[in-house]
Amino acid sequence: MMYARSSTISALPLSIDDGIGHVREQTMPSLMAMPGFVGLSLLVNRDSGRCIATSSWESEEDMRSSESVVDSLRRMAADHFGGSLEKVEEWEIAVVHREHAAMEGAWVRCAWLQPPMGEVDQTIDAFLHTVLPAVEDMHGFCSGSLFVNRSSGVTVGATAWDSQAALEASREGTHQMRMNTASRLGSTILDVQEFELAIAHLRVPEMA
Repeated sequence: MMYARSSTISALPLSIDDGIGHVREQTMPSLMAMPGFVGLSLLVNRDSGRCIATSSWESEEDMRSSESVVDSLRRMAADHFGGSLEKVEEWEIAVVHREHAAMEGAWVRCAWLQPPMGEVDQTIDAFLHTVLPAVEDMHGFCSGSLFVNRSSGVTVGATAWDSQAALEASREGTHQMRMNTASRLGSTILDVQEFELAIAHLRVPEMA
């Protein structure tokens, strides 16, 4: 089992490029020197200013040991984004499946769901056996991953697409599938957001 920590930043849209540059040139090299670090992704929405940086770790112990250093790094990054740190969340990485590597110009759709209490494993099963087979057949699909927080019960499913056009073309199909799956599981859809994949430095192995 691998783990991830996500930091959500409310950025000034005009400062997003500066923030991306800082994360790439300063934050990422610092993280790469830390024990157990296995990857970093940065999602940005230039319209809303919402940005999510997610670091991945080989173990829960590695993630926890990194916290004091990462806290300083995330606050410096938030300054460069011209905004504020909105929230920090920790996750188990339940599923990672790559059809192919995401290249420059890729986009990501994230869906936050709240399953009924005690039914996170049913959500994992549905992602593996319903969601992934369906999106694999859609044009431009790159990869899919599922993050879970067993304390809150919240899950986040992320699908990456070759381009904004591919993301948009998949919107209706994935919406219908999401509604059907949530209804079948008795889950609540908390939020759905679309992002530019600004940084994808990921070494997390296939977990599906």
